[in-house]
Amino acid sequence: MFYKFPAMRGLQANNEYYICMISLGILSKIFIEDTSDKLPEFRAQRNLNERRIPEIKDYIIKNRDSYVFSALAASVDGKITFSPSANNSDIGELEVDMTATFLINDGQHRKAAIVKAIEVDESLKNETIAVVLYNDQGLARSQQMFTDLNKHAVNASKSLNTLYDSKDPMALLTKEVVEKVEFFRKYTDKEKDNLAKYSAKFFTLNTIYDANKRIIKNPTNSKKEAKFLIEFWGLVAKYMREWNEMDKDELSKRELREAYICTQGITIHALGKVGNYLYLNPKYNLEKSLHGLSKIDWTRSNLKCWKERAITNTGKINRNETGIFLTYIQIKRLLELDIEKEELTREKQLLCAK
Repeated sequence: MFYKFPAMRGLQANNEYYICMISLGILSKIFIEDTSDKLPEFRAQRNLNERRIPEIKDYIIKNRDSYVFSALAASVDGKITFSPSANNSDIGELEVDMTATFLINDGQHRKAAIVKAIEVDESLKNETIAVVLYNDQGLARSQQMFTDLNKHAVNASKSLNTLYDSKDPMALLTKEVVEKVEFFRKYTDKEKDNLAKYSAKFFTLNTIYDANKRIIKNPTNSKKEAKFLIEFWGLVAKYMREWNEMDKDELSKRELREAYICTQGITIHALGKVGNYLYLNPKYNLEKSLHGLSKIDWTRSNLKCWKERAITNTGKINRNETGIFLTYIQIKRLLELDIEKEELTREKQLLCAK
């Protein structure tokens, strides 16, 4: 008995390989999960990270008409026969003995998520995925294949993913904010997640995305949400005195970046939390509340205000959630916004712990 797949034959490193179209419905049959507790050195694949599977499964189900997957890569330990077509010696049909062992070298989480998605939507069984099949050459070769397939993989930056995402409501909102708020449009890098020391930009798209997620927890890309975010960040840009001085060449980019904290990620995230507070408390007049930003001393040397909040004891910029929260509370205090009892209690506990 044989599995039969439409296939193309190729050559890499003097070895034949095959690109096959395999229906999603038989993935669970040909790729059997190795549930043994072998030591890593005796496996050719990492253990499944079960937490990743529901996320990928939900992606398939929620994007039933538009999901996309790259090819799986696998080794076959067993008899395979390629039968070329009459018109092309490299296009034909691949026969694989049903007793053969299939081992995924790259794509085990995709495969596992597809199997779970089929449990929700059986119509997926009839769809296909490309699988690159190699002749099995033993454990050592399979382990090396896993390394080679993964060591040179470069994940796209979060900023670029946000830029290209046309489904995520917050990605859509963030791109609209960056387009409509002139300061962000001029000084936001849409590709990188980390900026060079002397970059011409001050923010990454990912930083603004994450700050917006703090403002609106479960966005729907409504007009109300877009209006608030654009107005909020527009007013932040209007009243952030140092931003405007730099934009008018009254303050150098280097000095703004090195001497002040107002373009640092921790401040943008803390402002995101301020935005969430104002979004949930429409009793506040947005412009009146944010006008006070212009009076804040954002210098890194203002340790009385920012030490153990935006600035660590060693003088470095803080980057953790504790620092973001404590910076947020300080900004609320300086803007004369109400600080809730629970927030004051948490602030005291965190500062005492430090």
